[in-house]
Amino acid sequence: MALCKVEICGINTSKLPLLKNEEKEKLWDRIDDGDTKAREEFVRGNLRLVLSIIQRFNNSGESADDLFQIGCIGLMKAVDNFDRTLNVKFSTYAVPMIIGEIRRYLRDNNSIRVSRSLRDTAYKAIYTREILIKKNQKEPTVNEIAEEIGITKEEINYAMDAIQSPVSLYDSVHSDSGDELFVMDQISDKKNTEENWIKDISLKEAMKHLPDREKNIIQLRFFKGRTQMEIAEEIGISQAQVSRLEKNALKSMKHYLQ
Repeated sequence: MALCKVEICGINTSKLPLLKNEEKEKLWDRIDDGDTKAREEFVRGNLRLVLSIIQRFNNSGESADDLFQIGCIGLMKAVDNFDRTLNVKFSTYAVPMIIGEIRRYLRDNNSIRVSRSLRDTAYKAIYTREILIKKNQKEPTVNEIAEEIGITKEEINYAMDAIQSPVSLYDSVHSDSGDELFVMDQISDKKNTEENWIKDISLKEAMKHLPDREKNIIQLRFFKGRTQMEIAEEIGISQAQVSRLEKNALKSMKHYLQ
């Protein structure tokens, strides 16, 4: 991961502003009054903080551009949730939030790779959503986000779906009185239907009535995929004998199932 490069995500890192304490306080006053431009200026004034944090993830294998964008999302969340009355430095509050955002990204992104263009679109959508929420004090629609960015809502939906982390079949969906409902419980199984289960059970019951040698031939032939010649060699009889015993076994099973 090239962290020494001057430009990251189209931003010249050598020219990032460094806010003084007085400037920060003035910007906070404007942010508290709902000034979105002040918010953007404050975020930009703290991008050096994101830049320093992503260096901790030098060995993650991810590009500096991707980590920087994720770090910026963490920074924006820190700005929106920071409580000035706690008398804590903003950087003290923001650092763990930025690190947490990056760690979640690395955790969720380690199994599936998504193209750069899709991720860029998703990041733009997330960033725009944050701005619109702050500006309008309500959750924006996909159409509003698409209009703000200048792309179609279908592109946004596709990009957002692409960066979602995979869902495990064993993820809990609901828990009521100790009885958990998992994702797999909500997925229909076209193969292992109740009818097929009954058939399997019936076949196993029918096989119990076969002599040991015929039962062994049926298991080898239909459950392990052996040919009659392979079975003949394995149990030491002729292929013709295997064929005869197989037919007798199938006839007996058919009679039992009827």
